[in-house]
Amino acid sequence: MPGERRGHLRGARPVHKRPGRCAGPGGQRQPQRAAGAVGAGPKCPVPPALRLGSGRVAGGGAGAGVRPSRRAGSHHQLDHRHRGEHLRPGDRPLGGGRPGRGHLGGGRRGHREPVRGPERAGLRPVVETSVVKTLTIDGPRPFRGRIRVPGDKSISHRALMIAALGCQPCTIQGLSDGDDVTHTRQAMQALGARVEDRGPEGVTVTGGLAGTPSSIYLGNSGTGIRLLAGLVAGFDFTTTLDGDASIRRRPMDRIIEPLSAMGASVQGSGDTGTLAPFTVQGGGLAGIEYTLPVASAQVKSAVLLAALRADGPTTVHEPAPTRAHTEEMLADAGVRVERQGRSVTVWPGEVVPPHLIGIPGDPSQAAFWVVGACVAPGSDLTVENVYLGPARGGFIDVLARMGADIAVDRESGDIRARTSELEATRVSAEELPGCIDEVPILAVAAAMADGVTVFEGVAELRVKEIDRVVGIVEMLDVLGATSEINGENLAVTGAGRLGGGTVESHGDHRMAMAAAIAGAAGSASVTVEGFEATATSYPGFARDLHQATGLAP
Repeated sequence: MPGERRGHLRGARPVHKRPGRCAGPGGQRQPQRAAGAVGAGPKCPVPPALRLGSGRVAGGGAGAGVRPSRRAGSHHQLDHRHRGEHLRPGDRPLGGGRPGRGHLGGGRRGHREPVRGPERAGLRPVVETSVVKTLTIDGPRPFRGRIRVPGDKSISHRALMIAALGCQPCTIQGLSDGDDVTHTRQAMQALGARVEDRGPEGVTVTGGLAGTPSSIYLGNSGTGIRLLAGLVAGFDFTTTLDGDASIRRRPMDRIIEPLSAMGASVQGSGDTGTLAPFTVQGGGLAGIEYTLPVASAQVKSAVLLAALRADGPTTVHEPAPTRAHTEEMLADAGVRVERQGRSVTVWPGEVVPPHLIGIPGDPSQAAFWVVGACVAPGSDLTVENVYLGPARGGFIDVLARMGADIAVDRESGDIRARTSELEATRVSAEELPGCIDEVPILAVAAAMADGVTVFEGVAELRVKEIDRVVGIVEMLDVLGATSEINGENLAVTGAGRLGGGTVESHGDHRMAMAAAIAGAAGSASVTVEGFEATATSYPGFARDLHQATGLAP
């Protein structure tokens, strides 16, 4: 339609409603701000629809496309983007020596009951099942059929937050049904946004953030707590953010430093004052230029969200490309955003979310099934509707170099994987941010490949839910594979078919799922203790494992 502003992809036609002025806390109409004021805008424009991942992969370069042959080639580059790119609405798709092993989260297994009932958001069928705390699977079992994974967790967090900054209702379809995103949803409600579950139609969010005197609990979500810190830093109220025992051990100085430089007052806990729970007194922010000490989409996003209410533009420089969801979704919400190489600049202004956001499948969850199908004999599995945009398809590049039989359909977002003979590869420190969450399952692939696979620059994995580097070494040791930590590198020696044993998740959802896939593809029985951790991001994982492998529940 001429003049229609679309979202990243082929968004549905906007619902044409008469624009109205932004409603503030309590639904009261607010007076118009003077032109030029931060967040100014006399009326809320009617936003378009935004359907993420409705069939395209990242533009601006060679993307993962329909493969002409069965074997994926080394030309899969899913994170390429032009220099000097202005991110305007519709411009780009969003589709799409061996030291000691140390501790895993203090040596105590985390225990979290999954969030249930009407609080859980998402479009995947809600099936009330008992919590599976221990899972045993006998391999090898082929992976066959078609699987649809939950909505992308990273995009879900951002969709809720950006929708809560708007003044018109925004409906989100395909929201992740994991506990992490449920906590973010509850946080938006606590801060004053209206969040309505409309069943099959999705979740509708209407903004109006007013703050809360109560502490906001983000559970196990590092993304949730770090991004939310940036969001509330722009508001003239005080917010206390907290999480579970794992979150209270994870470093928060990486967001405290830039937010403090912008003018927010952030008071943390612990001897260093840099741990959760921490309190953010926001408002009165200044735009800054900030260079990330480590590549982190979470830190970048926290700064960019705070920049929305600063007194001028804010620029973030990245040492390596990270997922670009925040800047792309802000651009589609009417915010002025510009990217130049590895730098992104955001100007303060009104946030006008699309009236509809459709969230595609999570590539980090898809990776488990893709690897399973590659390493288990007799497998042929398709994962449907997966987001494969910038800095998210790195695991496909790694597997392609290893010789995986993978085909990616750029129009549907489907990934087909079949049994493959894998060879070792080297994952550079520069490319690791594009597959950081997939390293546990890529390590399983490496353990079943021919040769020694090296993951470089894995220090960031040590400050996840647990020390995942140590967790991977322990898991592979139980299963009969050899791995070694050399400084910031992790080397995994292929052992052919993996054996059996009992693997402890230590409360880490990705370790629990990686161990389960290893069990299904291996040659003996594997028991996963602490399997309930999968509720963090993938409550239906056990059900889908049964479906893909033919294992009776």
